[in-house]
Amino acid sequence: MAEASRTFHATLFSLPTFSPRFHFKLSYSHSHPSLHLKRARSVQRSISETKTMSLNTTLPWGCDIDSLENAEALQNWLSDSGLPPQKVGINKVEMGKRGLVALKKINRGEKILFVPPSLLISSDSDWSSPVAGHVLKQQNVADLPLLATYLISEANLQKSSRWSNYISSLPREPYSLLHWTRSELDRYLKASQIRLRAIERIADITGTFDDLRRRIFSKHPHLFPKEVFNLVTFRWSFGILLSRLVYLYSMDGKVALVPWADMLNHSCEVETYLNYDKSSQAVVFTTDRAYQPGEQVFISYGKKSNAELLLSYGFVPKQGTNLNDSVELPLSLKISDKCYKQKLKALMKHGLSASSQCYPIQISGWPLELMAYAYLTVSPPSMSKQFEEMAAMASNESIIRKDLRYPEIEEKAVQFILDSCESSISKYSKFLKWLHGFGYNISRTTE
Repeated sequence: MAEASRTFHATLFSLPTFSPRFHFKLSYSHSHPSLHLKRARSVQRSISETKTMSLNTTLPWGCDIDSLENAEALQNWLSDSGLPPQKVGINKVEMGKRGLVALKKINRGEKILFVPPSLLISSDSDWSSPVAGHVLKQQNVADLPLLATYLISEANLQKSSRWSNYISSLPREPYSLLHWTRSELDRYLKASQIRLRAIERIADITGTFDDLRRRIFSKHPHLFPKEVFNLVTFRWSFGILLSRLVYLYSMDGKVALVPWADMLNHSCEVETYLNYDKSSQAVVFTTDRAYQPGEQVFISYGKKSNAELLLSYGFVPKQGTNLNDSVELPLSLKISDKCYKQKLKALMKHGLSASSQCYPIQISGWPLELMAYAYLTVSPPSMSKQFEEMAAMASNESIIRKDLRYPEIEEKAVQFILDSCESSISKYSKFLKWLHGFGYNISRTTE
């Protein structure tokens, strides 16, 4: 797919680990071991039942992801529905994407947008088909699956829905890994930790759809016809939700789609985000820089790594621009260590894994917990009295010493971290050779 080929290059050198946008978590039980097998079987059923409909089927609603064809209708509808005059407008921005650009000068510290609550789409929005909404709520369907079903229901009504102009402006194929095929995930994310998380997310959504299909849709086919409520449309609606839902802290944590505001793109260089402003009774954001007419206006989707941005929103920033980028570095004790059992006991006492522990590494450095784990790993038998202290710090349970340092083993600890990084990087060697085999020109710089 075009988006995959556009983003994979920036992903190759990220060793990946979902504020204004939403952290994804399905309300879907995994507490019982047998449910994993059950989910796997249900996924196969759902896939087989939708085999006749390609996951790339063109939906009868929405628009091309870079299209401005419905922009004017959207803005007119928003104005008629209570959106005040704006200092920003929809336009094409870099790489052909859509975004909001300044129509006139916007000062730093200025509040803009002012989207009224009546334009928010949330789990308590009124259904155009009230009976369908009642059935879902009667079955205690969680907010995310409820919203996903609501979006499909309203989209299918097209002009009969009050949201028709908004839905017409939504992309038919959102920037989402949900729309990458398995072969694309395997190809472009072959060496990345994010690949397994993406596959798991797709499986979770497929399993959630199958649960709704079995419990509700199949029992009310007149309300939820399978020609409309199927895995294809469900992936579309979840793709929209994952890339556009906003967490509104000042509205008691309401999660909602915010038409117009969701046209704003992310920048790693800004820290402002969307929220509900009680004084103006609208969703706003306060600019943290000035914008001249024609400049694209940005918000922050949160302090997220490149991997998190790719997983939830389907893009990665330009290489080197995301200071919040991080990689997960797995560390483990050496089984050959004479004190292995004693160190392992100390780690497990403080809730750490017996096999390995992952810590994030950022451009700015690594956390104290990682250094504490490294100290513990390389510490000799003569330091056995400090094992407990190191394990507590590695688990972030220690509140006594935040400046944990052991100068006599510091060089060995740093070398252990560097060796662990080299080990992780070496896993990419076959992938890089594979890319060279396909003619990709990859350059690396070293200092």
